[in-house]
Amino acid sequence: MSIKTESPPLVTLEAVTKRYAAITALDGVDLTIRAGEAVCLAGENGSGKSTLIKVLVGVERPSAGRVLFDGVPQIRLTPTEATAAGVQVIFQDFSLFPNLTVAENIAMTAERATGARLVHTARARARAAEVLARVGVSLDLDARIERLPVAHKQLVAICRALAADARLIIMDEPTTALTEREVDRLLELIRKLKSDGVAVLFVSHKLAEVLEVCETVVVLRNGEKVAEGPATDFDAASLTRAMTGRDVASAPPAPLGPAAPPLLQVEGLGRAGAFENVSVDLRAGEVLGVAGLLGSGRTTLAKALFGLARPDRGTIMLDGIDIPLGDPIAAAAAGIGYVPEDRLTEGLFLEQSIAHNIAVGRFDAHAPNGVLNLQTLWAEAADWLKRLSVKAPDPTAPVRSLSGGNQQRVVLARWMARQPRVLILNGPSVGVDVGSKAEIHGIIADLAGRGLGVIVISDDLPELLATCHRILVMKDGLITEEVTGGSGVTEADLSHRLAS
Repeated sequence: MSIKTESPPLVTLEAVTKRYAAITALDGVDLTIRAGEAVCLAGENGSGKSTLIKVLVGVERPSAGRVLFDGVPQIRLTPTEATAAGVQVIFQDFSLFPNLTVAENIAMTAERATGARLVHTARARARAAEVLARVGVSLDLDARIERLPVAHKQLVAICRALAADARLIIMDEPTTALTEREVDRLLELIRKLKSDGVAVLFVSHKLAEVLEVCETVVVLRNGEKVAEGPATDFDAASLTRAMTGRDVASAPPAPLGPAAPPLLQVEGLGRAGAFENVSVDLRAGEVLGVAGLLGSGRTTLAKALFGLARPDRGTIMLDGIDIPLGDPIAAAAAGIGYVPEDRLTEGLFLEQSIAHNIAVGRFDAHAPNGVLNLQTLWAEAADWLKRLSVKAPDPTAPVRSLSGGNQQRVVLARWMARQPRVLILNGPSVGVDVGSKAEIHGIIADLAGRGLGVIVISDDLPELLATCHRILVMKDGLITEEVTGGSGVTEADLSHRLAS
């Protein structure tokens, strides 16, 4: 009589430790992933999640501990070996080729696996079309990645992983820039992958979707595993507490006083194919939200207010003075700041220091005699790091070395140093953890409390409800209605208004 033995886990990490000089990024972490299982890897930025993923795919080698695939120890794991074992990863920064097409990016990994020296264009297009159809997304196969919006780049990255017959797909913040409908589609796809025996390691700051799709939750904090168990044992509050070590709560802002003066006045603003007849007033100390699905025109409107996209008609006035349309330099000089949705490609100089990123646009303030005074530049940067609680070794460190939440605060510090009158935040907490999100919301409230006008563009409905005095609903390029914050409107109500 034969004895049936259970097959070994697909992936096992045993007491994995990773040190960078005096910094311990991972400290004795164990992790098990079985075929057909979805595991949530949760933790704040800087908790060690990205380092663990890099160890798992062979980008980094552990300082101690070991990695096993199908029960076999991987002595000197490389990315090529991890890929051959069926491990595919979607990194948070997408890792796409901006100068290549959608089809070429999706088929890249699978084409390389064939060993061919030249790309087979017809085969690549057919493979890309098949994966896009599987996901239920329609994209132009010939469009260059550099011309796509963030949400479409994210979809291409997901499809590329699916194109290469993976046994384990690691999704690092895969839904950051997706709309609610696209997130639902992705979660349904994950369920199908699981039923086909594909394992998923799912990293996301959106706790509701994590708990919906995963069987197991593993929580990291400061490089250590602090909690693990069935997803049914967690809710949003307990998971947040495990990630941060504290309770994180948010409340809508206090009502704006009737005496708050008008600050920004937008009249009849329009741009063909993007948005039409946008008229809105922003008062000093007010946080104004703009909610809209992908394609609603919300991002183009945000860029138009800052001059990055030129409207065809309308006026923008700050303190009663006309702001030239399509001129970001004039907008910034007048006191309008803009924090972009994609901080990695639009908001930061990744190879430059934190201090240089904060001082961009105002180096003259540190060069009264025409010579840059590095001492004052470092001092000012250090002051902003302290004021915004940025976790950084020192201002001279490259901004690339920071976690997503800390990078976002560096972009905020750059504009706050310029003392703007109006600050436009496009997706202010995209890709940041729950603790950093709450702190960024606190910064928004503090800015408004000091008399700034703040405009928040976001598809994170709880974020809008928690930070905004008013929320404008935008559909098909038009402002269709206005919702008063704190009026009892729920996330479900706002979602229905967007979809109806």
